[in-house]
Amino acid sequence: MTDFPIRKIAIISEEIFHDGGPPTSVPRRRAAALALVRNPFAGRFEPNLQPAMEDLKPLGALLTEKLIAVLGGDVSLIDGYGKGAIVGSAGEIEHGALWHVPGGYAMRERLPASKAIVPSAMKVGGFGSSLDVPLGHTNAAYVRSHFDAMTVNIPDGPRSDEILYCLVMSSGPRIHSRMGGLEASQAKGEDGLR
Repeated sequence: MTDFPIRKIAIISEEIFHDGGPPTSVPRRRAAALALVRNPFAGRFEPNLQPAMEDLKPLGALLTEKLIAVLGGDVSLIDGYGKGAIVGSAGEIEHGALWHVPGGYAMRERLPASKAIVPSAMKVGGFGSSLDVPLGHTNAAYVRSHFDAMTVNIPDGPRSDEILYCLVMSSGPRIHSRMGGLEASQAKGEDGLR
């Protein structure tokens, strides 16, 4: 079993009322849950990383529950998601890739109609690095109104031997979305695309 001790968890929550146009009566909500954890592979090459994905599943579940709570607790209103990782400088990008299954599946298991792939971004970065975490619709990747990104960071991390793992969820389309294409109400959710 691989240990990923948590140093810090941070929650970022936003309510977006307008983006230059008229204010909306129902704001778009976005939230990110971030965890700074020790990287057990920092400073060395580990040829077999995949078993560590199982060890990260509790962290994925924990961050998912925190996001659902900060977004009001009603999972039927959450229709966007994304995930990301920033690996400290003593690690490698594959340590961020460990997050694909435990982060993505934790959200998909809790949210209804979540057949679309969870968009992802990761990088190796220094102290105070930020990451633009991509967002997409939970059930149909081609829903343009939900293409977005949320910039996240924790100012005192990741340290060189840490990883910042992040999950993001949203409720509603971009404010003033008007780019056409497939609308959320038109999504069939059969294949995660349309």
